[in-house]
Amino acid sequence: MVNTAPLTRFRQATARVGYTAALLLNAVALLLGASVAQAKQVDVHDPVMAREGDTWYLFSTGPGITIYSSKDKVNWTFSDRAFADQPTWAKSVSPSFDGHLWAPDVIEHNNQFYLYYSVSAFGKNTSAIGVTVNKTLDPKSPDYRWEDKGIVIESVPNRDNWNAIDPAVIFDEQGQAWMSFGSFWSGLKIFRLNSDLTRPAEPQEWHSIARRDQVPTGTDVNAGPGEIEAPFILRKGDYYYLFVSWGLCCKRGESTYHLAVGRSKNVTGPYLDRAGRDMNQGGGSLLLLGNKNWVGLGHNSAYSWDGKDYLVLHAYETADKYLQKLKIMNISWDKEGWPMVDPKELDTYQSKRVK
Repeated sequence: MVNTAPLTRFRQATARVGYTAALLLNAVALLLGASVAQAKQVDVHDPVMAREGDTWYLFSTGPGITIYSSKDKVNWTFSDRAFADQPTWAKSVSPSFDGHLWAPDVIEHNNQFYLYYSVSAFGKNTSAIGVTVNKTLDPKSPDYRWEDKGIVIESVPNRDNWNAIDPAVIFDEQGQAWMSFGSFWSGLKIFRLNSDLTRPAEPQEWHSIARRDQVPTGTDVNAGPGEIEAPFILRKGDYYYLFVSWGLCCKRGESTYHLAVGRSKNVTGPYLDRAGRDMNQGGGSLLLLGNKNWVGLGHNSAYSWDGKDYLVLHAYETADKYLQKLKIMNISWDKEGWPMVDPKELDTYQSKRVK
Protein backbone atom coordinates (compact mmCIF):
# COMPACT_ATOMS: atom_id res chain seq x y z
CA MET A 1 0.00 0.00 0.00
CA VAL A 2 1.40 3.41 -1.02
CA ASN A 3 1.71 6.07 1.68
CA THR A 4 -0.13 9.13 0.19
CA ALA A 5 0.18 11.34 3.24
CA PRO A 6 3.23 13.28 1.96
CA LEU A 7 1.46 13.97 -1.35
CA THR A 8 -1.66 15.12 0.47
CA ARG A 9 0.37 17.43 2.69
CA PHE A 10 2.14 18.83 -0.43
CA ARG A 11 -1.17 19.52 -2.15
CA GLN A 12 -2.54 21.21 0.96
CA ALA A 13 0.56 23.38 1.23
CA THR A 14 0.38 24.26 -2.45
CA ALA A 15 -3.25 25.22 -2.08
CA ARG A 16 -2.39 27.45 0.88
CA VAL A 17 0.41 29.13 -1.12
CA GLY A 18 -1.93 29.62 -4.08
CA TYR A 19 -4.60 31.08 -1.85
CA THR A 20 -2.08 33.43 -0.24
CA ALA A 21 -0.75 34.48 -3.64
CA ALA A 22 -4.28 35.15 -4.81
CA LEU A 23 -4.91 37.32 -1.77
CA LEU A 24 -1.71 39.25 -2.45
CA LEU A 25 -2.59 39.74 -6.10
CA ASN A 26 -6.06 40.91 -5.15
CA ALA A 27 -4.61 43.39 -2.65
CA VAL A 28 -2.21 44.73 -5.27
CA ALA A 29 -5.08 45.10 -7.74
CA LEU A 30 -7.13 46.99 -5.17
CA LEU A 31 -4.21 49.30 -4.42
CA LEU A 32 -3.64 49.95 -8.10
CA GLY A 33 -7.33 50.62 -8.61
CA ALA A 34 -7.35 53.06 -5.71
CA SER A 35 -4.26 54.74 -7.13
CA VAL A 36 -5.95 55.22 -10.50
CA ALA A 37 -9.16 56.42 -8.88
CA GLN A 38 -7.22 58.94 -6.82
CA ALA A 39 -4.90 60.04 -9.64
CA LYS A 40 -3.96 63.65 -9.18
CA GLN A 41 -5.78 66.01 -11.53
CA VAL A 42 -4.13 68.97 -13.23
CA ASP A 43 -4.78 72.10 -11.16
CA VAL A 44 -4.63 75.19 -13.36
CA HIS A 45 -6.05 78.68 -13.64
CA ASP A 46 -6.89 80.35 -16.95
CA PRO A 47 -5.89 77.44 -19.24
CA VAL A 48 -5.03 77.80 -22.92
CA MET A 49 -3.68 75.19 -25.32
CA ALA A 50 -1.63 74.73 -28.47
CA ARG A 51 -0.83 71.71 -30.60
CA GLU A 52 2.54 70.83 -32.11
CA GLY A 53 2.74 67.56 -34.02
CA ASP A 54 1.04 64.84 -31.98
CA THR A 55 1.37 66.70 -28.68
CA TRP A 56 -0.91 69.19 -26.95
CA TYR A 57 0.60 71.80 -24.65
CA LEU A 58 -1.32 73.41 -21.81
CA PHE A 59 -0.39 76.84 -20.40
CA SER A 60 -1.75 78.39 -17.22
CA THR A 61 -1.37 81.18 -14.69
CA GLY A 62 1.47 80.62 -12.25
CA PRO A 63 5.09 81.43 -11.49
CA GLY A 64 6.72 81.86 -14.89
CA ILE A 65 3.62 80.42 -16.70
CA THR A 66 3.20 76.69 -16.05
CA ILE A 67 3.34 74.35 -19.08
CA TYR A 68 2.11 70.74 -19.34
CA SER A 69 2.13 68.34 -22.30
CA SER A 70 -0.14 65.47 -23.34
CA LYS A 71 -0.67 63.03 -26.20
CA ASP A 72 -4.39 62.53 -25.49
CA LYS A 73 -5.67 65.66 -23.66
CA VAL A 74 -6.25 63.55 -20.53
CA ASN A 75 -2.87 62.41 -19.19
CA TRP A 76 -0.61 65.40 -18.57
CA THR A 77 3.09 65.74 -17.77
CA PHE A 78 4.80 68.85 -16.43
CA SER A 79 6.87 70.28 -19.27
CA ASP A 80 8.46 73.58 -18.23
CA ARG A 81 7.95 77.17 -17.20
CA ALA A 82 8.25 79.89 -19.82
CA PHE A 83 10.19 82.10 -17.37
CA ALA A 84 12.65 80.73 -14.86
CA ASP A 85 12.07 83.87 -12.78
CA GLN A 86 9.95 86.76 -14.10
CA PRO A 87 10.10 89.36 -16.87
CA THR A 88 12.78 91.95 -16.18
CA TRP A 89 10.25 94.76 -16.60
CA ALA A 90 7.49 93.38 -14.37
CA LYS A 91 8.17 95.36 -11.18
CA SER A 92 8.42 98.63 -13.10
CA VAL A 93 4.82 98.18 -14.28
CA SER A 94 3.38 96.76 -11.06
CA PRO A 95 5.54 97.32 -7.95
CA SER A 96 3.44 94.87 -5.93
CA PHE A 97 3.73 92.11 -8.57
CA ASP A 98 4.10 88.79 -6.71
CA GLY A 99 5.81 86.68 -9.38
CA HIS A 100 2.67 85.01 -10.73
CA LEU A 101 2.14 85.66 -14.43
CA TRP A 102 -1.55 85.65 -15.30
CA ALA A 103 -3.90 84.57 -18.04
CA PRO A 104 -1.71 83.42 -20.95
CA ASP A 105 -2.65 82.95 -24.57
CA VAL A 106 -0.59 80.99 -27.10
CA ILE A 107 -0.74 80.98 -30.89
CA GLU A 108 1.38 79.66 -33.76
CA HIS A 109 2.24 82.02 -36.62
CA ASN A 110 4.96 81.92 -39.27
CA ASN A 111 6.67 78.91 -37.67
CA GLN A 112 6.86 80.54 -34.25
CA PHE A 113 4.84 80.24 -31.09
CA TYR A 114 3.77 83.46 -29.40
CA LEU A 115 2.98 83.25 -25.70
CA TYR A 116 1.14 86.29 -24.34
CA TYR A 117 0.87 86.84 -20.59
CA SER A 118 -0.25 89.42 -18.02
CA VAL A 119 1.60 91.23 -15.26
CA SER A 120 -0.66 92.86 -12.69
CA ALA A 121 -1.67 93.31 -9.08
CA PHE A 122 -5.04 91.94 -8.00
CA GLY A 123 -7.87 94.43 -8.38
CA LYS A 124 -5.69 97.19 -9.87
CA ASN A 125 -5.03 98.34 -13.40
CA THR A 126 -1.30 98.65 -12.84
CA SER A 127 -1.09 96.06 -15.59
CA ALA A 128 0.65 95.10 -18.80
CA ILE A 129 0.46 92.38 -21.42
CA GLY A 130 3.78 90.97 -22.62
CA VAL A 131 4.81 88.39 -25.20
CA THR A 132 7.58 85.81 -25.43
CA VAL A 133 8.32 83.70 -28.52
CA ASN A 134 9.75 80.26 -29.25
CA LYS A 135 10.39 78.18 -32.38
CA THR A 136 9.02 75.06 -30.71
CA LEU A 137 7.11 73.95 -27.62
CA ASP A 138 9.19 70.79 -27.22
CA PRO A 139 11.71 71.37 -24.39
CA LYS A 140 13.86 68.52 -25.76
CA SER A 141 14.42 70.31 -29.06
CA PRO A 142 17.72 72.18 -29.62
CA ASP A 143 15.60 75.07 -30.95
CA TYR A 144 13.64 75.40 -27.69
CA ARG A 145 14.26 78.83 -26.17
CA TRP A 146 11.79 81.47 -24.97
CA GLU A 147 12.73 85.01 -26.04
CA ASP A 148 10.81 87.77 -24.30
CA LYS A 149 9.73 90.63 -26.57
CA GLY A 150 8.54 92.85 -23.73
CA ILE A 151 5.37 94.87 -23.28
CA VAL A 152 2.61 94.84 -25.89
CA ILE A 153 0.29 97.27 -24.08
CA GLU A 154 0.17 98.76 -20.57
CA SER A 155 -2.61 100.29 -18.46
CA VAL A 156 -1.89 103.06 -15.96
CA PRO A 157 -4.19 104.20 -13.11
CA ASN A 158 -5.66 107.69 -13.53
CA ARG A 159 -4.79 107.53 -17.24
CA ASP A 160 -6.64 104.49 -18.59
CA ASN A 161 -10.18 103.31 -17.87
CA TRP A 162 -9.32 99.75 -18.96
CA ASN A 163 -7.18 96.94 -17.59
CA ALA A 164 -4.38 95.36 -19.64
CA ILE A 165 -4.80 91.70 -18.70
CA ASP A 166 -6.36 88.54 -20.21
CA PRO A 167 -5.02 88.71 -23.79
CA ALA A 168 -6.33 86.52 -26.62
CA VAL A 169 -5.30 86.76 -30.28
CA ILE A 170 -7.50 86.01 -33.30
CA PHE A 171 -6.83 86.30 -37.05
CA ASP A 172 -9.64 87.69 -39.18
CA GLU A 173 -10.64 86.46 -42.65
CA GLN A 174 -8.00 88.73 -44.23
CA GLY A 175 -5.25 87.32 -42.03
CA GLN A 176 -5.00 90.41 -39.83
CA ALA A 177 -4.19 89.69 -36.18
CA TRP A 178 -6.27 91.27 -33.41
CA MET A 179 -5.84 91.11 -29.66
CA SER A 180 -8.84 91.12 -27.36
CA PHE A 181 -8.26 91.75 -23.66
CA GLY A 182 -9.71 93.33 -20.55
CA SER A 183 -11.14 92.96 -17.08
CA PHE A 184 -13.74 95.08 -15.22
CA TRP A 185 -13.35 98.89 -15.59
CA SER A 186 -14.88 99.89 -18.95
CA GLY A 187 -14.98 96.31 -20.20
CA LEU A 188 -13.33 94.32 -22.97
CA LYS A 189 -11.42 95.78 -25.92
CA ILE A 190 -9.88 94.64 -29.18
CA PHE A 191 -7.10 96.23 -31.25
CA ARG A 192 -5.04 95.49 -34.35
CA LEU A 193 -1.61 93.93 -33.85
CA ASN A 194 1.38 94.81 -36.01
CA SER A 195 2.96 92.33 -38.43
CA ASP A 196 5.32 90.80 -35.86
CA LEU A 197 2.47 90.46 -33.32
CA THR A 198 4.34 92.30 -30.57
CA ARG A 199 2.82 95.83 -30.57
CA PRO A 200 -0.34 97.65 -31.67
CA ALA A 201 -0.43 98.32 -35.41
CA GLU A 202 -0.06 101.92 -36.54
CA PRO A 203 -2.23 103.84 -37.02
CA GLN A 204 -3.85 102.26 -33.99
CA GLU A 205 -7.39 100.88 -34.21
CA TRP A 206 -9.24 100.03 -31.00
CA HIS A 207 -12.82 98.91 -30.36
CA SER A 208 -14.93 98.14 -27.28
CA ILE A 209 -16.58 94.73 -27.62
CA ALA A 210 -18.26 93.88 -24.28
CA ARG A 211 -18.98 95.32 -20.87
CA ARG A 212 -21.33 94.97 -17.93
CA ASP A 213 -23.53 97.62 -16.35
CA GLN A 214 -22.30 100.23 -13.89
CA VAL A 215 -19.01 101.03 -15.58
CA PRO A 216 -17.07 103.70 -13.67
CA THR A 217 -16.74 107.05 -15.38
CA GLY A 218 -13.51 108.83 -16.18
CA THR A 219 -10.25 107.18 -15.20
CA ASP A 220 -11.18 106.11 -11.68
CA VAL A 221 -8.57 103.78 -10.15
CA ASN A 222 -11.35 101.53 -8.84
CA ALA A 223 -12.55 98.68 -11.00
CA GLY A 224 -16.26 99.20 -10.38
CA PRO A 225 -18.86 96.42 -10.17
CA GLY A 226 -18.93 95.48 -13.88
CA GLU A 227 -17.92 91.82 -13.48
CA ILE A 228 -16.63 90.84 -16.91
CA GLU A 229 -13.24 89.65 -18.12
CA ALA A 230 -11.27 87.04 -20.09
CA PRO A 231 -12.45 87.45 -23.71
CA PHE A 232 -11.72 84.62 -26.12
CA ILE A 233 -12.84 84.68 -29.77
CA LEU A 234 -13.38 81.56 -31.88
CA ARG A 235 -14.04 81.89 -35.60
CA LYS A 236 -16.58 79.31 -36.82
CA GLY A 237 -18.41 79.45 -40.14
CA ASP A 238 -19.72 82.94 -40.81
CA TYR A 239 -19.32 84.15 -37.24
CA TYR A 240 -16.82 85.17 -34.63
CA TYR A 241 -17.94 83.87 -31.23
CA LEU A 242 -16.94 85.93 -28.20
CA PHE A 243 -16.72 83.91 -24.97
CA VAL A 244 -16.49 85.90 -21.73
CA SER A 245 -16.38 85.23 -18.00
CA TRP A 246 -18.93 86.93 -15.79
CA GLY A 247 -18.81 87.13 -11.99
CA LEU A 248 -15.97 86.88 -9.49
CA CYS A 249 -13.09 84.45 -9.66
CA CYS A 250 -10.60 83.38 -7.04
CA LYS A 251 -12.95 83.32 -4.03
CA ARG A 252 -13.03 79.55 -3.57
CA GLY A 253 -16.55 78.45 -2.60
CA GLU A 254 -17.88 81.99 -2.94
CA SER A 255 -16.68 82.36 -6.53
CA THR A 256 -19.45 83.34 -8.96
CA TYR A 257 -17.50 82.90 -12.22
CA HIS A 258 -19.53 81.56 -15.18
CA LEU A 259 -19.51 81.77 -18.96
CA ALA A 260 -21.48 83.80 -21.49
CA VAL A 261 -21.25 84.16 -25.27
CA GLY A 262 -22.21 86.40 -28.17
CA ARG A 263 -21.37 86.47 -31.87
CA SER A 264 -20.65 88.83 -34.73
CA LYS A 265 -19.90 88.65 -38.44
CA ASN A 266 -17.08 91.14 -37.87
CA VAL A 267 -14.14 90.58 -35.54
CA THR A 268 -14.58 94.07 -34.11
CA GLY A 269 -18.28 93.57 -33.36
CA PRO A 270 -20.94 94.33 -32.53
CA TYR A 271 -21.28 91.01 -30.67
CA LEU A 272 -24.92 90.15 -30.10
CA ASP A 273 -26.49 87.51 -27.88
CA ARG A 274 -29.36 85.16 -28.76
CA ALA A 275 -31.88 87.91 -28.07
CA GLY A 276 -30.05 90.42 -30.24
CA ARG A 277 -28.65 92.41 -27.32
CA ASP A 278 -25.27 94.06 -27.85
CA MET A 279 -22.61 92.71 -25.48
CA ASN A 280 -21.19 96.22 -25.42
CA GLN A 281 -24.44 97.24 -23.72
CA GLY A 282 -24.50 94.46 -21.14
CA GLY A 283 -25.80 91.68 -23.40
CA GLY A 284 -24.60 88.07 -23.44
CA SER A 285 -26.18 84.60 -23.49
CA LEU A 286 -25.46 82.14 -20.71
CA LEU A 287 -23.23 79.27 -21.83
CA LEU A 288 -22.25 77.41 -18.66
CA LEU A 289 -22.92 77.62 -14.94
CA GLY A 290 -21.36 75.44 -12.28
CA ASN A 291 -23.01 72.69 -10.24
CA LYS A 292 -22.71 71.46 -6.67
CA ASN A 293 -19.46 69.66 -7.50
CA TRP A 294 -17.86 72.39 -9.59
CA VAL A 295 -18.12 76.12 -8.89
CA GLY A 296 -16.34 79.27 -9.99
CA LEU A 297 -15.78 78.01 -13.52
CA GLY A 298 -14.55 80.18 -16.33
CA HIS A 299 -11.66 81.92 -18.07
CA ASN A 300 -12.11 79.66 -21.05
CA SER A 301 -10.39 79.20 -24.37
CA ALA A 302 -11.90 77.41 -27.40
CA TYR A 303 -10.41 75.37 -30.25
CA SER A 304 -11.14 73.25 -33.32
CA TRP A 305 -9.04 70.10 -33.67
CA ASP A 306 -9.56 67.21 -36.07
CA GLY A 307 -13.08 68.33 -36.95
CA LYS A 308 -14.21 68.72 -33.33
CA ASP A 309 -14.63 71.82 -31.18
CA TYR A 310 -13.54 72.10 -27.57
CA LEU A 311 -14.04 74.44 -24.63
CA VAL A 312 -11.10 74.60 -22.21
CA LEU A 313 -11.58 76.15 -18.76
CA HIS A 314 -10.91 75.85 -15.06
CA ALA A 315 -13.42 74.94 -12.37
CA TYR A 316 -13.17 74.73 -8.58
CA GLU A 317 -13.79 71.26 -7.14
CA THR A 318 -16.01 71.35 -4.06
CA ALA A 319 -14.73 67.99 -2.77
CA ASP A 320 -11.10 69.14 -2.92
CA LYS A 321 -11.38 72.33 -0.90
CA TYR A 322 -12.22 74.29 -4.05
CA LEU A 323 -8.91 73.61 -5.77
CA GLN A 324 -9.02 74.69 -9.42
CA LYS A 325 -8.99 71.86 -11.96
CA LEU A 326 -8.68 71.58 -15.75
CA LYS A 327 -11.82 70.90 -17.78
CA ILE A 328 -11.94 70.13 -21.52
CA MET A 329 -15.52 69.93 -22.82
CA ASN A 330 -17.02 69.21 -26.22
CA ILE A 331 -18.76 72.05 -28.03
CA SER A 332 -21.83 71.21 -30.12
CA TRP A 333 -23.88 73.66 -32.16
CA ASP A 334 -27.64 74.13 -32.26
CA LYS A 335 -29.63 74.67 -35.46
CA GLU A 336 -29.23 78.45 -35.13
CA GLY A 337 -25.46 78.08 -34.93
CA TRP A 338 -25.01 78.77 -31.23
CA PRO A 339 -22.44 76.86 -29.14
CA MET A 340 -23.62 74.42 -26.48
CA VAL A 341 -21.77 72.38 -23.85
CA ASP A 342 -23.15 69.57 -21.70
CA PRO A 343 -22.80 70.45 -17.98
CA LYS A 344 -22.48 66.71 -17.22
CA GLU A 345 -19.00 66.83 -18.74
CA LEU A 346 -17.87 68.85 -15.72
CA ASP A 347 -18.16 65.57 -13.83
CA THR A 348 -17.13 63.12 -16.55
CA TYR A 349 -13.92 64.81 -17.74
CA GLN A 350 -11.04 64.33 -15.32
CA SER A 351 -7.47 65.10 -16.23
CA LYS A 352 -4.61 63.02 -14.82
CA ARG A 353 -1.28 64.48 -13.89
CA VAL A 354 1.20 61.75 -14.76
CA LYS A 355 4.17 63.55 -13.22
